[in-house]
Amino acid sequence: MRLIVDSGSTKADWIAINEEGKVLFTTQTLGLNPEILEDHEIIERLNDRFDILQNKKEATHLFFYGAGCGTDRMKIALSEIFKDYFSNAIISVEEDTYAAVYATTPKGEKAIVSILGTGSNCSYFDGKDLHQKVQSLGYIIMDDCSGNVFGKQLIRKYYFNKMPQELAVEFEKEYDLDPDAIKSKLYKEANPNAYLATYAKFLIQHKDHEFCKKIIFKEMKSFVKNYIKQFDNCKEVPIHFVGSIAFYLKEELQETFNKYDLQLGNVLRRPIDGLIAFHIANK
Repeated sequence: MRLIVDSGSTKADWIAINEEGKVLFTTQTLGLNPEILEDHEIIERLNDRFDILQNKKEATHLFFYGAGCGTDRMKIALSEIFKDYFSNAIISVEEDTYAAVYATTPKGEKAIVSILGTGSNCSYFDGKDLHQKVQSLGYIIMDDCSGNVFGKQLIRKYYFNKMPQELAVEFEKEYDLDPDAIKSKLYKEANPNAYLATYAKFLIQHKDHEFCKKIIFKEMKSFVKNYIKQFDNCKEVPIHFVGSIAFYLKEELQETFNKYDLQLGNVLRRPIDGLIAFHIANK
């Protein structure tokens, strides 16, 4: 049994397939980002899903693509946890960008591949290897145009009284904006980046409001300048995206790309289906 996992900071999609590629089961856990979780928290999230717990000794391979796995230290740390948990499996841990690449470039063509979800990143795929110009320093100071950055901006606008009154009223109905509740989520509980990203839903729902438009297009412009334009050939290759932010703001991405003469390629909400096809073809 082969386990294929696409994990962001918010959630992780799991699919188990047999040698013929038949799907045995699918499930979802909370995100398994090793940069922000302790070992015991990762184990707890695995144990929380019966299908994973019941079949952990049946797994022969684990292909894990995850947020927070961009450094060797994090890959090794997570691999050790998985080796103990899936004791009979060969473990492969890669950063989540590889999942996006395999899902959006099925023929292995050259492309820039980006993720816009809870967090964000951008890489160049030369048909074989990934190349990054920007090493992520995490959600506090990077992650341009991501869900957590949008959430941070909405909360700041609200508390600084910069949000239009009609939107502020709706914002108050949608979320618990008590300062103690917010501070607890940000500074005392796990996954503060995923918590911030929950506010992005509000921005998307009201994306036609001028206030929200300004936030969206400012961040998209920032993403283009800080990430995509790092690559000299950015106007020569398609630029693919994976993630809910990119998926639900595809029209805004296209409008932004038109201004920079960039080619928008495939935009997928989740790469997991593409990963199945990739691993069947490359077993």
